[in-house]
Amino acid sequence: MQYEDFDKQLLKINRRQKELYHQRRNLGWEPLIPPVQIGWKRFFVLREDVATGKHKEFFENILRKINTCDWSHRKDFMVKYRRFGTKKYREKKQSLLRPAEWTFNRMDFTEDEKRFFYEVWETDCRNEMVKRYVFSEPWRFVLRVRPNIIDQVKKRDALIEKEIQQIWNYLRRNRYCRRLDKLTYGTVHWSLRDHNEDPREKNFLKNKPIPEILDELADELL
Repeated sequence: MQYEDFDKQLLKINRRQKELYHQRRNLGWEPLIPPVQIGWKRFFVLREDVATGKHKEFFENILRKINTCDWSHRKDFMVKYRRFGTKKYREKKQSLLRPAEWTFNRMDFTEDEKRFFYEVWETDCRNEMVKRYVFSEPWRFVLRVRPNIIDQVKKRDALIEKEIQQIWNYLRRNRYCRRLDKLTYGTVHWSLRDHNEDPREKNFLKNKPIPEILDELADELL
């Protein structure tokens, strides 16, 4: 009963922490006077001949969904790298968004817009095979660099920040974070071999009992 009561208290603290995070996210924004520039931002725009063509709105709709924005403290977007012990500079790469299949289907592309995408299979950060959709005519867009002007900041509430910090200090100081994760998410059994398996080469007989395999073979023969 003592353990159950302690777990209930942890879950109550977790609910309060989520409420505070929700309140902090919805505080809104306030204008920053005067505005300040922090570095430079780079994004894609329509090429000049495409922007003056009759299909301007069509490609603007596509670009609005796959555009990316990058930031740098340098206007030329050069980054340092080392080659044979010598520091050199090269331009930072930036490309259009390559949405995965699940994301692509939720981006409300029309049938005409979908014709400008082709499928590729790539490995993600977890070494899994993922189907992505790539825009087939990237030459229609060019990069544009603009000053990164900050004219508004997130509102802050001192009482909310103080309570969030108190909860975090309590959980971390007493090492309750792992127990709380187990209560909220449960125990996850992770198999690296199954996780890295290519879905296109999945063995459907794996981890199945022999009687079940024989029944499936009998059904196919019939």
